[in-house]
Amino acid sequence: MPIHVEVVTQEKKIFDEPNADMVVIPAAEGEMGVLPHHAPALTTLGFGELVVKKGSAEERFAIYGGVVDVRPDKVVVLADMAESSFAIDAEAIEAARKSAQDHMAKGLPPEQNRDAAMALRRAELGLRVQRKMQSRPSILRIVSEEERKG
Repeated sequence: MPIHVEVVTQEKKIFDEPNADMVVIPAAEGEMGVLPHHAPALTTLGFGELVVKKGSAEERFAIYGGVVDVRPDKVVVLADMAESSFAIDAEAIEAARKSAQDHMAKGLPPEQNRDAAMALRRAELGLRVQRKMQSRPSILRIVSEEERKG
């Protein structure tokens, strides 16, 4: 029996795969692997990489917080922000990373420095996820239901 995986942000559903084999979740307490028939769980997400596997194909996402609802036959990821590794624009992220580093170096007030630190953290995670996928060009992509329709 496969497991149904949905990744949803505040704006829209970005991924829907009804027949995944496994999901690796960046839970706040650490990585959590989920197979079909997993015990129900509800946990918070940290900043990290979500991996959905289906046969020899996989889809990776940079996840920036949220919650995940795990059921025996379904995983619903409600992410604060999420980006598919195939949609990450490395040049834009590198520019955001440089801008955040520049802001932090200026010695801004604490609230602005905190925002710059979060932007830097998001950029570094996005780059790490995108680079992993580039280094493994033989990985097949899972085409979600949303992409098949659109």
